[in-house]
Amino acid sequence: MTYYVVTGAAGFIGSRLVAGLNRRGVKEVIAVDNLQQSGKFTNLVGCDVADYIDQAAFFSALEKLEGNVEAVFHQGACSDTMESDGRYMMENNYAYSRRLLEWCQDEEVPLIYASSASVYGAGPDFREDRRCEKPLNIYGYSKFLFDQYVRSILRIKNSQIAGLRYFNVYGPNETHKGRMASVALHAWQQLHSEGRVKLFIGSGGYSDGEQRRDFVYVDDVVAVNLWLLERRDVSGIFNCGTGRAQSFNRLAVAVINAVHGTSATLHEIVGKKLIEYIPFPEALQGKYQSFTEADMSRLRAAGYPGEFMNVEQGVAAYIKEIDTELRRK
Repeated sequence: MTYYVVTGAAGFIGSRLVAGLNRRGVKEVIAVDNLQQSGKFTNLVGCDVADYIDQAAFFSALEKLEGNVEAVFHQGACSDTMESDGRYMMENNYAYSRRLLEWCQDEEVPLIYASSASVYGAGPDFREDRRCEKPLNIYGYSKFLFDQYVRSILRIKNSQIAGLRYFNVYGPNETHKGRMASVALHAWQQLHSEGRVKLFIGSGGYSDGEQRRDFVYVDDVVAVNLWLLERRDVSGIFNCGTGRAQSFNRLAVAVINAVHGTSATLHEIVGKKLIEYIPFPEALQGKYQSFTEADMSRLRAAGYPGEFMNVEQGVAAYIKEIDTELRRK
């Protein structure tokens, strides 16, 4: 029997990826994660997996899996952009990833892994080009450095290596991320607990709430991963966003309208005080991306045909799943 390995399997994107494999009839999934934060297990309750391996025991277990791994989806990482322990970040995101890549190359196993748009820093160009890469924090640097190592061996690789630079992913199964969860989830939570959504006042040359990000729905991200699984000849580092920068205001409006079942405009919503603009945190000064927009040319050139939801479509799908889950409880 051959297996598909998903690291970070109990996490946000990892768990949706396991579910995506299941929908394709793949149940031979080895889920790898660190359940010190035990609540994440709920993300896998609806999924079928063949085995679970703790992150710390993973490399020892790999020795027994030699010759029996079909592909590895490496989604596990410390994604806290405010993490100050650089040694931990580099060990967890860079050294661990490099060791896994080397195993995959020795075994001639495809590796599809999570990179991040954080490698681009403040931009303004979000293109898979070394000249555009200027990370603002240690998280971004850890992802950047691994991408650089991947680039250095692409010409001599033994099997597929594909890195996806995720932009602002949102959607179901992210509750455990706390303050690192998406703006969409925070907006939903604030709307229910306080009756309004909080956005930052203007920054980076943008007016209140008009900072713009490339918000991409999690299932669209999963679709790109699974497409790469079917295209073993496609290797490289690719942006994974929508190619559209959309404002925080637009996202907040989408959440408010989806929850209330309305079609109100931003002007109407602000007039009803359903959005509150709050001061910009000092801790984020100089470390905040006020604008991101994926250049999708490279992924399109590789042949990816899929479309990506805009925030109205993605938020509607997200709120529908949240409502369904709440009714189950």
